[in-house]
Amino acid sequence: MLEAIRKRSSVRKYRDSPLPDRVLEELLRSAMQAPSARDLRPWEFVVVRDRKILQRIPDYHPYSSMVPKAGAAVLVCGNTDIQANTGYLAQDCAAAVQNLLLEAVEQGLGAVWLGVFPRKERMEGMAELFGLPCNIVPIALVSLGWPAEEKEFEDRYDPGRVRLDRW
Repeated sequence: MLEAIRKRSSVRKYRDSPLPDRVLEELLRSAMQAPSARDLRPWEFVVVRDRKILQRIPDYHPYSSMVPKAGAAVLVCGNTDIQANTGYLAQDCAAAVQNLLLEAVEQGLGAVWLGVFPRKERMEGMAELFGLPCNIVPIALVSLGWPAEEKEFEDRYDPGRVRLDRW
């Protein structure tokens, strides 16, 4: 897993190949292994493979230009009927997104985490595009595909950001 953590990067260029069902299932299995507050697991997932829908996403998200060429995308949502506290809801779903991204590395995929929550216009756009019920909050969109670019490792460790025992 350490290798997946260090290899993970935002990949925005994809080969034109669909993602098999088994790969998508593995991504979702890993996402659902994430920890959550009180173990409520309030996440819901919308898997998007329809090319027409993928092409519409940039109309609702300004940084999603790579999505129309993706093999698939996953909209990670939180269910407020399960977790009413949106702070915990966002944290729980973020943990699921991170697991999904790490599994993407393990599967040889490229991926990008696109933030939706708490941007009202993005949340409303995704809710409209995907027909989300009012209790389902769109948190993040993950663009996925077989990578058409190679990323160099970037060591992000910064000892200047570490404090011991106290600030």
